[in-house]
Amino acid sequence: MQDCITLKDFEAEAINTIIDKAIEIKAEPQKWASSLSGKSLAMIFQKSSTRTRFSFEVGMTQLGGHAIFAQWATTQFGIADVPEEGRSISRYCDLIMARLLRNEDLEALAQGSEVPVINGLTELYHPCQALADLMTVKEKMGRTEGVNVVYTGIANNVSNSLSLCSVQTGANFTLCVPERHPPSLDEELLDILRASGRYAETDDLEAAMENADVVYTDTWIDMEFFTDPAFAEEKQRRIDTFQPYQVNEALVEGRDTLVMHCLPAHKGYEVSETVLGSPNSVVFDQAENRLHSQKALMLWLLGKL
Repeated sequence: MQDCITLKDFEAEAINTIIDKAIEIKAEPQKWASSLSGKSLAMIFQKSSTRTRFSFEVGMTQLGGHAIFAQWATTQFGIADVPEEGRSISRYCDLIMARLLRNEDLEALAQGSEVPVINGLTELYHPCQALADLMTVKEKMGRTEGVNVVYTGIANNVSNSLSLCSVQTGANFTLCVPERHPPSLDEELLDILRASGRYAETDDLEAAMENADVVYTDTWIDMEFFTDPAFAEEKQRRIDTFQPYQVNEALVEGRDTLVMHCLPAHKGYEVSETVLGSPNSVVFDQAENRLHSQKALMLWLLGKL
């Protein structure tokens, strides 16, 4: 049984298969309309969500299955043994997807579960977003091999998964950030990336953009903290620190570089509103492709591909 927690234990062949099948599923959705008939997906949310919830719930429905939404606070997870709760849910459902605050809780859930567990986002990883992102790159460019991906802003859970998925699909990944969100640090992942020969780090955004096919950014401040008065001082510090790394008109002027963002965006901060709505932007294709890539992931985990 395979879980999808980090993508670190996924072979490159598996990631490429999921991406290629996602493109096929998007082109011919009816071909797969009953492929998970009679199957159920448990969706457990500790963090708020738009794209993750809608794409998984709609995706499971379109595959002929059924999705169950549950908020962590309205279950017994807060007072019970997490592995035991995972084991119980796995007796009812064929897949579990969880979007949690702490990766250690997701690992505990997977430890108890008897069915595959999918990471819908934790502080360390966002593998479902990365699969959709590389699907989008391949859809737009016809390949991932040799594509130059530049990630700028703050290193975080999104850049962790995106970097791994990029190098596993043959792309070159450059991390161009002034600092890392502390909870997202994974030294083991960095060792894997640095050994790949396709990973680089720099703080020179102009230099990184010279051969960039894709420039990717994410929020400098987690959504739940953006309007929190207690976070105001840190918010201002981050704005001051990261402003030179904004994806804006000057950065992409005269380039065919694809602009990517996992959404939701803080327009005027990590990305300008003009660029977000420009022809370079593929952010809503990314959002749509969460649906198709997650269909492919669920099919792959259940041995249907």
